[in-house]
Amino acid sequence: MAEIRLQEGESIESALRRFKRKVQTEDIIKEVKRHSYYLKPGAKMRVKQALARKRAQKKVRKEPRD
Repeated sequence: MAEIRLQEGESIESALRRFKRKVQTEDIIKEVKRHSYYLKPGAKMRVKQALARKRAQKKVRKEPRD
């Protein structure tokens, strides 16, 4: 759980920026999205394989051609 305390004389905007940065570094949003719905094991495997194929294609496209 991300928690920040307002420091003396600190504006709400700067505290909000610190909070957002802390949430991002702790990967809280990613965890919430991952737990927001259930995927069957087979579906999870298909998604993982599709992402691997996408990364491989992207890697091939970025390679310089000789």
